[in-house]
Amino acid sequence: MNLDELKREAAAQAVAMVEPGMRLGLGTGSTAKHFVDLLAARMKCEALGIIGVPTSEATRIQAASLGIPLTTLDETPELDLTIDGADEIDAKLRLIKGGGGAHLREKIVAMASKKMVVIADETKLVEILGKFPLPLEVVPFGLAATRLAITRAIEASGCRGELTIRKRATGEVWLTDSGNVILDAALGTIPAPEDLAERLDSVTALVEHGLFIGIAKTAILATSSGIKTMSV
Repeated sequence: MNLDELKREAAAQAVAMVEPGMRLGLGTGSTAKHFVDLLAARMKCEALGIIGVPTSEATRIQAASLGIPLTTLDETPELDLTIDGADEIDAKLRLIKGGGGAHLREKIVAMASKKMVVIADETKLVEILGKFPLPLEVVPFGLAATRLAITRAIEASGCRGELTIRKRATGEVWLTDSGNVILDAALGTIPAPEDLAERLDSVTALVEHGLFIGIAKTAILATSSGIKTMSV
């Protein structure tokens, strides 16, 4: 199977975990998109009675178009299960997320859930996090000062790498659903993810970073030799 087929296979395994009446967090990205499609297909055959909280406007539009009932965390502040993808996963289920620019909302939804399950293809499993640039969502005001503070936090954690402002193909600065800017940190390796996360948390105008640590409890990886499940 090609990578897209592997993503769909992982998503199918996650759909099987959905139980009637669940309050679901609906992730963002190519693998999560498969999950939403397959969930909607299952709902046509079963009266699941589920309700979902989308993690991005893109997911909201997709889910609504497929007839999946939606809510918000204001209306439904506690969720049973969040299914989402990842850009990198290590053996401890520490993640890098935010390639789709939605990691702030993804983390809010995941933290409101009893359980987060990650779905991905085998290429996302890594020994050391960091090859994928770490997304950092920051407020536009005082960007240069924030950038300097982030650089110092990164270096204090033993990492180095260039920070670039994410832009769209048109050349426009990428703004998140919350109206913020994303800085992508090309670090290469992150030897101490917990330490880096703690240091980044102290940067005032950094709204959220893409390190998800101690949040995901299960990962479903679709590999060329079958489904691999990891749990912590």
